[in-house]
Amino acid sequence: MARIARLRDDLINKIAAGEVVERPASVVKELVENSLDAGSHTVQVALEGGGLQRIVISDDGHGMGREDSVLCLERHATSKLRELDDLHNLVSKGFRGEALPAIASVSHFTLHTAEPNAEVGTRVTVDGGGPAQVEDAPPRVGTVMTVEDLFYNTPARLKFMRRGETELKHVEEAVIRIALAHPEVSFLVEHGGLPLFTSPACPDDPTERIAAALGADVHPHLFPVEERRLGVTVTGFVASPEYTLPTARGIYTFVNRRYVRDRGLISSIQRAYQEYLPSGRQPLVVLFLDVDPHAVDVNVHPQKLEVRFSDSRGVYDAVLAAIVRTLRAAPWLGPSSPMEVDPKRQAAHYAQAVERFLTRAQESSWGAPLPLPTAADAPASSPGVAPAAPVPMGGRAPAFGQALPMLNEAPPPGYFAALRPMGVLGDRFQVCEGSGGTLVVLDRHAALERARLMDFHHLLEEGKGPAPSLFGTTVELPLPVAKALMGGREALARLGLDVEPFGGTSFALKSVPPGLEGVDPRVLLEALSQALPPPGTALDAVGLAEALRVMACHSAQVSADKLTDAQLRALLGELDAADFHPTCRHGTVVVLEMPLLELERRAR
Repeated sequence: MARIARLRDDLINKIAAGEVVERPASVVKELVENSLDAGSHTVQVALEGGGLQRIVISDDGHGMGREDSVLCLERHATSKLRELDDLHNLVSKGFRGEALPAIASVSHFTLHTAEPNAEVGTRVTVDGGGPAQVEDAPPRVGTVMTVEDLFYNTPARLKFMRRGETELKHVEEAVIRIALAHPEVSFLVEHGGLPLFTSPACPDDPTERIAAALGADVHPHLFPVEERRLGVTVTGFVASPEYTLPTARGIYTFVNRRYVRDRGLISSIQRAYQEYLPSGRQPLVVLFLDVDPHAVDVNVHPQKLEVRFSDSRGVYDAVLAAIVRTLRAAPWLGPSSPMEVDPKRQAAHYAQAVERFLTRAQESSWGAPLPLPTAADAPASSPGVAPAAPVPMGGRAPAFGQALPMLNEAPPPGYFAALRPMGVLGDRFQVCEGSGGTLVVLDRHAALERARLMDFHHLLEEGKGPAPSLFGTTVELPLPVAKALMGGREALARLGLDVEPFGGTSFALKSVPPGLEGVDPRVLLEALSQALPPPGTALDAVGLAEALRVMACHSAQVSADKLTDAQLRALLGELDAADFHPTCRHGTVVVLEMPLLELERRAR
């Protein structure tokens, strides 16, 4: 009998959904991009429950006929590719043909569409990846795609979702990224019937779209950049050094109008600004790179957020040159030509700009501590998980560390390694000096918990099972705990724990993963007995998520108060390399960040 079997289509789609459909924002991104590929002039997004309950994408594109509307829900069915060479000359947003079947496999999905001037439309309904139900529907302009009860049939994935407000911010950011690249298209996003983001088409003045997406106060600070070189054209807008942000979240880079995250591009932008910005501040930049499709590979990331350039050095140099030319011309000072700017006058004006920035900073309320997590903040079925903090409501810009996504969700590259430890407060809080003299307070337990969670994730991915260990003990456990452990021995083995019955309700714990050697075995096993997944659950990072969190938390309890200086330095380096998307039981690593300016203001 053959040991290798071909996977069913519904299982394949759910596997693809794990890569393509990370959260409601992923669904919105994929469906809105399909609307743009369909030639839409207006795209409307209606949400309920942060997108988990309901997502409706309506467009006025060219729509589809009966055959295409059914075929588009089959895996790898696409109108964007025909031959292998097409993969190297992509101009569309989507091309793999994975998104729609993947989304339909984890939701109640409905597609209502019609071709132009059609007398009858088509409605296709798919429940959780089941067979498509096709029926006639009233004709309409364009397409309406409805996604309801996202992840209803993958409860383990659903447990990873954040609060509705947090998911909503991710959706809004996903739409903003697309809207910035397409000022010729009108966008309307609403949640619960209330408008969230509205921007009419503005093809003649892209700065209006930037102001609508990133805030009206940035509009007077925007200046165009342009650089044309062989094989690459750089255009877009940069904000003057007077307008800065505390994080790099204001840097938006697009390659052939596709939003990408590329460390090289971000580094080039930051290098261009390094002589103009105070320490700890970041620029606001919206940059578009037009590159020969043959010179860039967009098929290197499941969500198409990364690309690979054939001549990365040439691209980065073009970006650097474009921004440096604008900054050196100092257009915000008045003259329209670089030749009219006297260097001494430019230096004087720059000093005045810095002084105005410092004055505004001192007048702001920087340094407010991050809000502590509450039970109401945690996602469903994930008690103790610290979510991202809400955006302060008061019309005032949030302090560094409070804005979404915040430091405890997506820290800037190199943030933790740049900290200089100064001491420990209350046997738990690590006091550090950050860039530019910033005071930073870390929760040592939460920091260590985050790092150990990554270690346990890597151990699970390697799939080696329990390793030989000198650790060994026998534990007498309550009957409910013993029953849970008996049924979860396979899961425990996947987690790296060797647990065997030892008569009655006693268990022999023979091996634990590195980092758990000093834990109380009884307390650990009792906690794991409540965190193990139910029978039939996939024993992967999703199914074992809660158990991994339990292990990370117990490991941190053992070691957090025993860190040497060298171990603390190593831990900070691990945090920079850590993935902050998986939730921890104690997710707030950065408890407080207060700039030097605020300290000086309070000392007056």
